[in-house]
Amino acid sequence: MTILNDIINNKIIQASVLSWFVAQVIKIIIDCIKNKTINPALIVSSGGMPSSHSSFVTALAFSTGFQEGFGSTLFAITFVISMVVMYDASGVRRAAGKQAEVLNIFIANFEKHGIKIDSKLKELLGHSPIEVVAGAILGIVIAGFMF
Repeated sequence: MTILNDIINNKIIQASVLSWFVAQVIKIIIDCIKNKTINPALIVSSGGMPSSHSSFVTALAFSTGFQEGFGSTLFAITFVISMVVMYDASGVRRAAGKQAEVLNIFIANFEKHGIKIDSKLKELLGHSPIEVVAGAILGIVIAGFMF
């Protein structure tokens, strides 16, 4: 059980998971304020404010920096991976979400003409730049708090 204990007690993993969790809870709170209802399904959703992907990987990178040093190879690797994830969240995944939105309009029009489509595509996939930045700041703050 030593491997499991090592994973559970790893402060870098703890900071990353906590950062993801806090970002997801913030999404629920924001949605609750907007819609006056609690949607617990948002705890595992993607998209929205703040970016939990950005928060997770930024906490990973900065926790690694705090533990191993900001000049370390490990920090460099986690930092670069974080940048790729955040670029993807605000670029590729955001574009896919916009495409899904357009396709859902087509699907709605097809259904008006009697053509049935099984399900709608998920539109909230990526993040705006402000959602990514907010997630990154949250990740840095939580990593700093943990270390």
